[in-house]
Amino acid sequence: MSKSHPSISFVVPLFNEEEVVDALLKRLSKFSESLSISHEIILVDDGSLDGTPSLLKSIALENSKFQCVFLSRNFGHQHAVSAGLKFARALEGVMILDGDLQDPPELFTEFYKHFKKGYDVVYGIRKKRKENIFKRLSYYLFYRLLKKISITPVFVDSGDFSFLSKRVVDIINGMPEDSRFLRGMRSWVGFKQIGVEYDRDKRAGGEPKYTLNKLIKLAYDGIFNFSSFPIKLLTYSGILCFVSSLLYFLVTVVRNFIYDDVPVGFTGLLFMIIFFGGIQLISIGIIGEYVFRIFLQVKNRPLFIVKERIEEGKIIDE
Repeated sequence: MSKSHPSISFVVPLFNEEEVVDALLKRLSKFSESLSISHEIILVDDGSLDGTPSLLKSIALENSKFQCVFLSRNFGHQHAVSAGLKFARALEGVMILDGDLQDPPELFTEFYKHFKKGYDVVYGIRKKRKENIFKRLSYYLFYRLLKKISITPVFVDSGDFSFLSKRVVDIINGMPEDSRFLRGMRSWVGFKQIGVEYDRDKRAGGEPKYTLNKLIKLAYDGIFNFSSFPIKLLTYSGILCFVSSLLYFLVTVVRNFIYDDVPVGFTGLLFMIIFFGGIQLISIGIIGEYVFRIFLQVKNRPLFIVKERIEEGKIIDE
């Protein structure tokens, strides 16, 4: 490949994908050979602890179309994608793929056609998901909840699988937020966007790297970064408490002056204490989420640390 910058960059984050990386590299190599447009494939190792780094290093040293970015530890999927976007040298745009082969790289041709028609963001819409019913239901409910409460448009059933124009990539690279939710960030950027439906395949091998805890964190990042609903919930809760207290007070007054019967008892007092205590704890928790995110952001630490890179078949120490 020429040392001039390629037209397209493919960004593929990987973490402990030893079981699938061979199949991935073979498929990407075959796909790469079929492309007439100049391109590079950036493989981002997110601090893998298995044999993934050595496999990536081998192909990058043999085939100059493959570039490698090795992070110093596991920073998380969204940060690994961000690292790939930073080092992408594409003149036209970047295609983001998952390393488990659930997102078919061959769809690039269709995505690229939309890009040529003037779209800056072309994202995949998961028509069918070959995952367990709990996961499918969780994703279904989350995206529809986020769409309803988000302050920016959010496209349902769309993951990170997408094609981004060079100017969108440059804007996202300039966004320094630590708790990253890339599918929300690309929606926030604006410009012309379009979705392409596709059937999402099963993993080619290994276990999903998005555990329940990681999925919950990702959902939190989406909700707290792109919605004012959590803060508004405090206001709504306060109003509910005030109205409940007022109604209870009015009932007490009425029973005292009309029926000469003031309600007394441990049950009512216990209910009010638990109710108000619960509201207060929820409020503190929500405020704590925002304070924690501010705390992470103001430290201004880098989003990731690169240990080593391979570019044009040469090892580059960072």
